[in-house]
Amino acid sequence: MHLPSRLTCLVLLVTLALFSCSQEERVPEPFRPRNDHEAYQHSLEQANLLTTALGVEWQKWSKTSLEKPVKVKAPYQEAFYLSPNEAVAMGYHFDARRGQKIQISFSTESEDDTRVFVDLFRVDETYGYKHVATAGKEGNLLGFEPRNDASYVLRFQPELLRGGNFKVTIENVPTFRFPVAGKTARAIGSFWGAPRDGGRRKHEGVDIFAKRGTPVLAPVEGYVRFVGERGIGGKVVWLRDRKRGQSLYFAHLNKLIAKQGTYVQPGDTLGTVGNTGNARTTPPHLHFGVYKNGAVDPLYYLKPTYKKLPEISTDLELLGQYARLTRSTRIKTTPGAKRSSGSRAKNELAKVVAMNRDSYRVEWADGKQAYVPKRYVTSTARPIEVLSLQVDGDLLKSPSDATFWQSLEAGEEVAVLGRHDNYWFVKNSAGETGWLSDQQKTARSSFQTGPG
Repeated sequence: MHLPSRLTCLVLLVTLALFSCSQEERVPEPFRPRNDHEAYQHSLEQANLLTTALGVEWQKWSKTSLEKPVKVKAPYQEAFYLSPNEAVAMGYHFDARRGQKIQISFSTESEDDTRVFVDLFRVDETYGYKHVATAGKEGNLLGFEPRNDASYVLRFQPELLRGGNFKVTIENVPTFRFPVAGKTARAIGSFWGAPRDGGRRKHEGVDIFAKRGTPVLAPVEGYVRFVGERGIGGKVVWLRDRKRGQSLYFAHLNKLIAKQGTYVQPGDTLGTVGNTGNARTTPPHLHFGVYKNGAVDPLYYLKPTYKKLPEISTDLELLGQYARLTRSTRIKTTPGAKRSSGSRAKNELAKVVAMNRDSYRVEWADGKQAYVPKRYVTSTARPIEVLSLQVDGDLLKSPSDATFWQSLEAGEEVAVLGRHDNYWFVKNSAGETGWLSDQQKTARSSFQTGPG
């Protein structure tokens, strides 16, 4: 009988050790958060706070703000209020085009050291919501360039028991400096896809018209790959945009100035506008093209999609406060929607959760939200009427909650601040608010209209 070799013994010992460890202990993989939001959620879990009522709501709103965001169209600015007593998050859905640069800025008017997690997600048909970026802890700006046309969701969510007034601005600006000196996108006279050669081919770029000799400028930092004459383009320049991995094409130039094999900065002169090549029978212009795995539409690299940002210019006093409608009003589910989604009656009560330049976003007593014109919304500082209760009544927590939380005694006066369906929102002399059913109020002998 042969004794096992030293190597065989070593293998047996290691195998037994591994088997023993696998049977007695299972070491979990260390948690590695992908962003600050995940890290904070993990800290709540470690502190056993995610199972509390507020923790459960915080998780629910993390998902709700992604799955049911407000759809907006950039440029857009909105101020909103997040209560520190509620685990609420805000979500904004917007579209972005290849060639645009999206700039997102936000600010806070919170008095305490509120930390807000600002995360950007790309809407993906296969994977749902793909996390793209997180705003830094100290910064208040998040910018990116989409590689392709896509939809995004921006989520705002503060820490538990933190809140305040916030403002978000979403803008889309052209990525490139305009390539013809002294001109803007208004000088573009022929666009992507226009027919050429009797319809045998399509235009793979844009034509920017200007006087002969107008400087043609480098729109980005890049490497000059080619300078010379080439086919139907006449005198051309090819510039490599190394940052984005694409090539830029400048054709029909009158004079070539750039030197092949050199690097240029934005604003450096590449040549001058002309009509060389197959443009001899047309007015002088620059044919500008962008190529990355084939030609792509350069329009959004050059042209802003708006004239002026509709900024908020009024005060924010109503944010987070109750307000009511001054008249029956048509409402919209998204800002800027062409069609209304229904109407609400005069004196309908709602809480103002956000505002843009023209509208308030309000939350009705039934939990639904909508946008209503600012001019039809007023505060509840001045009551609709004051009623004197001649019999005992019940003050309800909400129209959907039949249980009462406060009793009203005969002879007590209540101020009527607003209504919802068959309920009235009132405030007693102690400043306590709640809902009275219409059955109590319609019992005419029970109430008398008081002063105010």
